[in-house]
Amino acid sequence: MAKVFKIVPTTQKYDWGKMGASSKVAQFASASQLSGFTIDEGSPYAELWMGTHPTSPSRVRSSNGLLSSYFAGHADLIGRDVIEKFDAAGGNLPFLFKVLSIEKALSIQTHPDKKMAEELHAQRPDIYKDPNHKPELAIAITPFRALCGFRPLPEIAAYLNSTPEFRALIPPTITDKFIALSQSSNPTGPEEKSALKDLFASLMTANENTYKEQLGALIARYQSGSTNRGEDDDVVQLILRLDSQFPGDIGIFCAFMLNYVHMNPGDAIFLGAGEPHAYISGECMECMANSDNVIRAGLTPKLRDVPNLVRGLTYTASPPSKHVIVPTPFGSASSAASKLYNPPIPEFSVVQVTLPPGQKETHKKLGGPSVAIVIAGGGAVGWEDEKLNIGLGDVFVVGADTQVEFEAQGKEELVIYRAFVESNLSV
Repeated sequence: MAKVFKIVPTTQKYDWGKMGASSKVAQFASASQLSGFTIDEGSPYAELWMGTHPTSPSRVRSSNGLLSSYFAGHADLIGRDVIEKFDAAGGNLPFLFKVLSIEKALSIQTHPDKKMAEELHAQRPDIYKDPNHKPELAIAITPFRALCGFRPLPEIAAYLNSTPEFRALIPPTITDKFIALSQSSNPTGPEEKSALKDLFASLMTANENTYKEQLGALIARYQSGSTNRGEDDDVVQLILRLDSQFPGDIGIFCAFMLNYVHMNPGDAIFLGAGEPHAYISGECMECMANSDNVIRAGLTPKLRDVPNLVRGLTYTASPPSKHVIVPTPFGSASSAASKLYNPPIPEFSVVQVTLPPGQKETHKKLGGPSVAIVIAGGGAVGWEDEKLNIGLGDVFVVGADTQVEFEAQGKEELVIYRAFVESNLSV
């Protein structure tokens, strides 16, 4: 039983993905020479999945057997504590690791907490395909744009005052109450949360003829170059972009209510259950609890479940800094080569390894399994008396309780992202 071995991920062609070889998903899949994979320049490559989720499970490269089956037959690779804590005896990892390549905005969405996920799965298993929650971490690997969480209340109130087309969609009684509470010293108090919920629910359930008329007027005004005081040009350009992709969609107005963030490579955000968000453009590593549950309400041709989205949100309004995960050192004591992204949930953490040519980096044993991908360069990973050569796009597993050493070979910097179970973290 090898403690470190390569696996075969899967690719997903969603219409929001980057086309052909411009997509890092396609680049990684092609570079690692996945069996039978050739890039179709006319197809959008959106996601690369690495894990055991039954919708699109990874396989062990050497045998082509399911990774989950291999784990089930080799429990030591998962580790006793992880099996007990996450009910992983069947070989299912508690996390799902992905690469996302985004050309067209993803939907306005949220993910349910565990209780709501169980309820939705029981009611609509065709839509909500598992009973698990889906907190998620996104780490930019190219310049990345996203909507994440509700803006601070005064910012939303400012847009209600500056943008008549937005204000026209909300009943005056709800608008007046919200603006009055927007200066509250307790922005997360029950009254304030209730006012935010009423405002958002009113927007998302606005009459279709009314919101299309107002959106048409808004787009015409922005295209003419006419903006009002307080209308940020960054948001104006976002709205024009979204309208070009989803003309006439109510979700475009969410740009006035959600934080809009620009991320550079290495920047990260975390989105817990009940946090509204939408990824706009760019490429990222994404790690989440082992679930595919998404509640959508805008910017999508898929099912829109507005009642459940409105019901499931936390209505916490805050600056985007609330969602930022700042990495900390990980690995060799004297090294800055490894950075740990450690979100406030037990299912997973992610390490970024960046090594100049010829350099090495050691990671001590972890109490759970890891899934890692090479996104730049090449080299080797060594453990005990064994070594595995790795290159661009290669995805590999490190079993529990295995110390590894990464080595960058060749002329390029080696960059690896490694996702693992956090519960027995040992730095």
